[in-house]
Amino acid sequence: MDWIGFPPLSALRAFAALSETGTAVAAGEKLNVSHAAISQQIKTLEAHLGLTLVDRGGRRLSLTPDGQQLADALLKGFGDISATIDKLTGADANRPLHISTTPMLAAAWLMPQLSCFHAAYPDINLILSTTPKVEAMDGGNIDVALRYGMGNWPNLASEPLFISRMVVVAAPSLVGDQEFSSFDELADFPWLLDAGLSEANSWLRGIGTLEKLSQGSIQLPGNLLLDGARDGQGIAVTVHAFAEKDIQAGRLRLLFESDAMKGYHIVTRPGVQRPALQKFVRWLRRQVKTCEKAK
Repeated sequence: MDWIGFPPLSALRAFAALSETGTAVAAGEKLNVSHAAISQQIKTLEAHLGLTLVDRGGRRLSLTPDGQQLADALLKGFGDISATIDKLTGADANRPLHISTTPMLAAAWLMPQLSCFHAAYPDINLILSTTPKVEAMDGGNIDVALRYGMGNWPNLASEPLFISRMVVVAAPSLVGDQEFSSFDELADFPWLLDAGLSEANSWLRGIGTLEKLSQGSIQLPGNLLLDGARDGQGIAVTVHAFAEKDIQAGRLRLLFESDAMKGYHIVTRPGVQRPALQKFVRWLRRQVKTCEKAK
């Protein structure tokens, strides 16, 4: 690395704070300096790089494309540095473990299991964020994400939690015992669709079907899909593992199954994991094995 030609760290910090907060005043408050000092540091950085990083033409400061590219790199780099220092010094030992997952997985699998985790580790506090969006993990706030896919997320470490195909299911009271050979034959039935950007909707969109079902469908939170499907309110898409007991009991019929063997993965940032995260990941592995033995 060319340390001699490297920009001043104080200027990089000022620019990162500006990109994070959006104003020189707020950035100054974060760094305990004046907004004028922030502005001067940004000018110093621009002069050093020979680039315009901030567009000053409007009422509010905005980043140029070059500025945004640098800001993304700095926020990731400083976030990684901060997280590593916290791990090395133990500063985050008492910080709650932040878990990001989808509403579907949280309702159908994770939440019913968490009482076992609290019984085993009563000293570890958890924050559970249920969102259909894939949240960025480079800022250091989220410790672990449980995501559905093939397990190939760039710059992140992942391991399979459990693999399970996407399935289309419906109550016998809605579709009877009729056999279906294509999705078109299901067009006249009501559909239950996840209201968010869920793993089920991503699969439907990938096979070019979601838009065809937008008419005559009911959108509801992902954790209510199976309840509605059992009641015969519509056809639903879910993960096979979540509907398995209902299919075996005859409460739901399996109409279609995806070809891709995707599943849920434990996704973390590369590098050293803090003790609370290590315990949670080990517990997840054990819990999946326990569930499989109970089938």
